[in-house]
Amino acid sequence: MGALISFIAVIILTLLAYGGVKSANMQAIFGIVLPYAAIMTFLIGVSYRVIKWAKSPVPYRITTTCGQQKTLPWIKQNKIENPSDAMGVTVRMILEVLLFRSLFRNTRSELQDGKLLHGSSKWLWLGGIAFHAAFFTVLFRHLRLFTEPMLLPLHLVETLDGFMQIGAPRLLMSGVVLLGAAMFLLLRRFLIPQVRYISLPADYFPLFLIIGIAVTGIMMRYVTKTDIVSVKELTMGLISLKPKIHQGVGAIFYIHLFLVSVLFAYFPFSKLVHMTGVFLSPTRNLANNGREVRHINPWNYKVKARTYEEYEDEFREKMKSANIPVEKE
Repeated sequence: MGALISFIAVIILTLLAYGGVKSANMQAIFGIVLPYAAIMTFLIGVSYRVIKWAKSPVPYRITTTCGQQKTLPWIKQNKIENPSDAMGVTVRMILEVLLFRSLFRNTRSELQDGKLLHGSSKWLWLGGIAFHAAFFTVLFRHLRLFTEPMLLPLHLVETLDGFMQIGAPRLLMSGVVLLGAAMFLLLRRFLIPQVRYISLPADYFPLFLIIGIAVTGIMMRYVTKTDIVSVKELTMGLISLKPKIHQGVGAIFYIHLFLVSVLFAYFPFSKLVHMTGVFLSPTRNLANNGREVRHINPWNYKVKARTYEEYEDEFREKMKSANIPVEKE
């Protein structure tokens, strides 16, 4: 049911953009007003979430570790799995953000013939890293629409992305990989009963939305004819705060732009915001040095402490009468 609701929502958004452009001539709304509103929502929403996370107190270390902690000198520490200093944390964060290291070690469990079996889950890691790498590449490539002249790194990325040189225009692999990886993640939610059971509309909607963005982008490049010069003039106008609608841009472009705007506006309120949250997660960004440094809760109220000697002085007679050993007679 959650998948059906999300699919229908994306279809409605697509038809809304198509009808608004084709029938109501609302190109200015879908080409100028909504992109500006989406970017503002994205920036304000993400900033709010990051500031809120940054202000959350962390009174003690709650690091996620799976290796030998730093302990006695003759016991070898796992400095990446269980870091105790800033360097180890930095290395672990880099491996986590760029290579999804924890997901690579992920395993799946199944009950077969009354036995609990554990197996590899590398396909999920491969699909996840392909999806994120392709998504980042596509976003980076689109910077060519907002820069004049095109920067050298953009030219290099686009050259590498189209190295297969299939057809004209040449096939850019990032768009194909993005669509394939998104379909894989979506089918995984359909085909695995345990994942399907815990999946909500909020899990399906971003996938359908990204699939819609990838499909419309591929259609603009390989199926329909879109005036790229007019698109570049529109995007340069948006970035310079002097937007102007051009007549050579087809409806498919406004559908693509509208779905992208919805994704950006939805980003701060969805699970996609983990892109920024991973850097502020205390389970990842803290060193596990609890045996070296005493961490005191900053808001603990002061408690009047006393030694055992003082305790025994106060209750010595009662302890004797209860036959409890005392150090001093």
